[in-house]
Amino acid sequence: MSGQFFDRVYQVVACIPPGRVTTYGAIARYLGTGQSARMVGWALNKCHTANFPVPAHRVVNRQGRLTGKHYFGSEHLMRQLLEQEGAIIENDVILNFKEIFWDPEKELSR
Repeated sequence: MSGQFFDRVYQVVACIPPGRVTTYGAIARYLGTGQSARMVGWALNKCHTANFPVPAHRVVNRQGRLTGKHYFGSEHLMRQLLEQEGAIIENDVILNFKEIFWDPEKELSR
């Protein structure tokens, strides 16, 4: 079951446009599993196994904090990727989080 769930997570994350971010919880809610934000994080930890690019750097926690940064091989890579796309980050928190937030429930049709 987790394989199908992980694939669904990857498909949603692949839709996040450059310059936008979403949260683990927003993805979980979109997938109809609102209490599984942590499982979304686990899926993203394994996204290197997907058959297509998964821009996991665009997924942060509900406060806009870069909680997954240690999974990118370099402590600063997630921040660098987000800043290249227009995120303003200080102390590992996206300051313009509300402006760049992408809600899959609003942006994607089921």
